[in-house]
Amino acid sequence: MAKKSAVNRNEMVKALVKQMAGKREALKAIANDESLPLEERFEARLKLAKLPRNSSAVRIRNRCEVTGRPRAYYRKLKMSRIALRELGSAGQIPGLVKSSW
Repeated sequence: MAKKSAVNRNEMVKALVKQMAGKREALKAIANDESLPLEERFEARLKLAKLPRNSSAVRIRNRCEVTGRPRAYYRKLKMSRIALRELGSAGQIPGLVKSSW
Protein backbone atom coordinates (compact mmCIF):
# COMPACT_ATOMS: atom_id res chain seq x y z
CA MET A 1 0.00 0.00 0.00
CA ALA A 2 1.31 3.42 -0.96
CA LYS A 3 1.71 6.26 1.53
CA LYS A 4 -1.59 8.01 2.18
CA SER A 5 0.10 11.39 1.76
CA ALA A 6 1.29 10.53 -1.76
CA VAL A 7 -2.15 9.29 -2.80
CA ASN A 8 -3.85 12.35 -1.28
CA ARG A 9 -1.39 14.71 -2.98
CA ASN A 10 -2.14 13.10 -6.33
CA GLU A 11 -5.89 13.50 -5.71
CA MET A 12 -5.33 17.18 -4.89
CA VAL A 13 -3.41 17.63 -8.17
CA LYS A 14 -6.25 15.94 -10.10
CA ALA A 15 -8.79 18.31 -8.55
CA LEU A 16 -6.65 21.38 -9.35
CA VAL A 17 -6.14 20.24 -12.95
CA LYS A 18 -9.90 19.83 -13.36
CA GLN A 19 -10.58 23.23 -11.79
CA MET A 20 -8.06 25.15 -13.92
CA ALA A 21 -8.48 23.22 -17.20
CA GLY A 22 -10.64 25.85 -18.91
CA LYS A 23 -8.40 28.75 -17.98
CA ARG A 24 -5.23 26.91 -19.05
CA GLU A 25 -6.81 25.89 -22.35
CA ALA A 26 -7.89 29.46 -23.14
CA LEU A 27 -4.44 30.89 -22.34
CA LYS A 28 -2.72 28.17 -24.39
CA ALA A 29 -4.97 28.92 -27.36
CA ILE A 30 -4.04 32.61 -27.21
CA ALA A 31 -0.33 31.88 -26.72
CA ASN A 32 -0.18 29.48 -29.68
CA ASP A 33 -2.29 31.56 -32.10
CA GLU A 34 0.24 33.02 -34.54
CA SER A 35 -2.29 35.44 -36.06
CA LEU A 36 -2.30 37.49 -32.82
CA PRO A 37 0.35 40.13 -32.08
CA LEU A 38 3.49 39.03 -30.28
CA GLU A 39 2.81 41.20 -27.20
CA GLU A 40 -0.61 39.62 -26.64
CA ARG A 41 0.81 36.10 -26.99
CA PHE A 42 3.62 36.94 -24.57
CA GLU A 43 1.07 38.27 -22.04
CA ALA A 44 -0.80 34.97 -22.28
CA ARG A 45 2.45 33.06 -21.65
CA LEU A 46 3.14 35.17 -18.55
CA LYS A 47 -0.38 34.55 -17.21
CA LEU A 48 0.05 30.84 -17.91
CA ALA A 49 3.32 30.83 -15.97
CA LYS A 50 1.60 32.47 -12.97
CA LEU A 51 -0.92 29.63 -12.66
CA PRO A 52 -0.11 26.97 -10.04
CA ARG A 53 2.32 24.31 -11.26
CA ASN A 54 0.06 21.53 -10.04
CA SER A 55 -2.70 22.72 -12.38
CA SER A 56 -0.80 21.17 -15.31
CA ALA A 57 -2.08 17.76 -16.41
CA VAL A 58 1.44 16.34 -16.77
CA ARG A 59 1.84 16.54 -12.97
CA ILE A 60 -0.75 13.77 -12.43
CA ARG A 61 0.79 10.40 -11.58
CA ASN A 62 -1.04 7.25 -12.67
CA ARG A 63 -1.66 5.20 -9.53
CA CYS A 64 -3.33 1.86 -8.88
CA GLU A 65 -6.96 2.29 -7.77
CA VAL A 66 -6.62 -0.66 -5.38
CA THR A 67 -3.25 -0.11 -3.71
CA GLY A 68 -2.03 3.33 -4.83
CA ARG A 69 1.15 1.85 -6.32
CA PRO A 70 2.66 4.25 -8.90
CA ARG A 71 4.65 1.73 -10.95
CA ALA A 72 3.70 -1.16 -13.24
CA TYR A 73 0.34 0.52 -13.93
CA TYR A 74 -2.06 -0.81 -16.59
CA ARG A 75 -4.04 2.13 -17.98
CA LYS A 76 -6.85 0.01 -19.34
CA LEU A 77 -7.54 -1.58 -15.96
CA LYS A 78 -6.40 1.35 -13.75
CA MET A 79 -4.42 -0.98 -11.50
CA SER A 80 -0.93 -2.30 -10.96
CA ARG A 81 0.33 -5.70 -12.05
CA ILE A 82 0.41 -6.94 -8.47
CA ALA A 83 -3.22 -6.02 -7.75
CA LEU A 84 -4.21 -7.51 -11.12
CA ARG A 85 -2.54 -10.80 -10.27
CA GLU A 86 -4.09 -10.99 -6.80
CA LEU A 87 -7.60 -10.18 -8.03
CA GLY A 88 -7.19 -12.52 -11.00
CA SER A 89 -6.08 -15.41 -8.78
CA ALA A 90 -9.08 -14.78 -6.54
CA GLY A 91 -11.39 -14.96 -9.57
CA GLN A 92 -12.52 -11.35 -9.22
CA ILE A 93 -11.70 -10.30 -12.82
CA PRO A 94 -13.96 -11.88 -15.45
CA GLY A 95 -12.19 -13.52 -18.37
CA LEU A 96 -8.77 -13.52 -16.73
CA VAL A 97 -7.21 -16.97 -16.44
CA LYS A 98 -3.80 -18.03 -15.23
CA SER A 99 -1.63 -18.92 -18.18
CA SER A 100 0.09 -22.25 -18.48
CA TRP A 101 2.00 -23.79 -21.37
